[in-house]
Amino acid sequence: MPCERGRFAPSPSGPLHFGSLIAALGSFLAIRSRGGEWLVRIEDLDKPREAPGAAADILHTLERLGLFWDGPVLYQSRRSEHYEAALERLRDRLYPCVCSRRDIANAAVQGVEGPIYPGRCRRVSAPVNRPAALRVLTDDRPITFHDQFHGCYTQRLESEIGDFIVRRADGLFAYQLAVVVDDAAQGITQVVRGSDLLSSTPRQIYLQGLLNLPTLTYGHLPVAKDRQGHKLSKQTGAAALDLRQPAALLFQALIFLNQRPPWELSGMTPSAVLAWAIKHWNPARVPAPFGKRGFTKDNPKNITDADSG
Repeated sequence: MPCERGRFAPSPSGPLHFGSLIAALGSFLAIRSRGGEWLVRIEDLDKPREAPGAAADILHTLERLGLFWDGPVLYQSRRSEHYEAALERLRDRLYPCVCSRRDIANAAVQGVEGPIYPGRCRRVSAPVNRPAALRVLTDDRPITFHDQFHGCYTQRLESEIGDFIVRRADGLFAYQLAVVVDDAAQGITQVVRGSDLLSSTPRQIYLQGLLNLPTLTYGHLPVAKDRQGHKLSKQTGAAALDLRQPAALLFQALIFLNQRPPWELSGMTPSAVLAWAIKHWNPARVPAPFGKRGFTKDNPKNITDADSG
């Protein structure tokens, strides 16, 4: 039987913060508790946003926390030919788009992630004589998947997202395309990540179908927020992890994930904390994500707010 594989895929735009730790630890425990492999991928496609030395710092932080990965680290910046090959396979479903964000905002209605692309360039047959993004045609068939923590989630791409970009006008490959190609290349079977990426999952499942790639198992964790209710991120100035007490950081993350670790663990080594956490990992205790739209109404965990966790 093939080994199960999970992964943690940070972007090197800055050091890891507590929100990053939640995603890393949750993905680590979800796969290690099943005897699977845990891989690390550096999503460094967007070079202008990359912070010098951040990739090395991220790997060092994971090691200090005892979150050791299997196999070599994969760097997206070295995989352009694979993304080009995927675009070639999708070419009958792609079209160029020259719409600006303002064009879309002025013409679109709001969806799950902001303005829904109205399909304006779908109907343009004239040659494009300026840099254009590539969008993939969608339809309105429901895409449903079972989130391993919270039940069934459904989204209709055409009416809730619109045709989405797979290559930007500046030539950079879009996240949605790269992550699908790389998950398949690394043999990933399970993706556990923050609920801020929940609404991306149907697009990735859609691309997996178009590219004839396997659909994965998904689970979405609650995101950590600051006192103002904003998601912790590098953009909002989230503080880097203080590695002077790595076991205490892991302990705090386990509390956030509602895993109920015994107090004495906070003073032990990272390896001791992780050994306990792997043995006692309970996905049923993970609080519901902040973004609950799209989950089926008969799922009892939909009414549980992550703040109550």
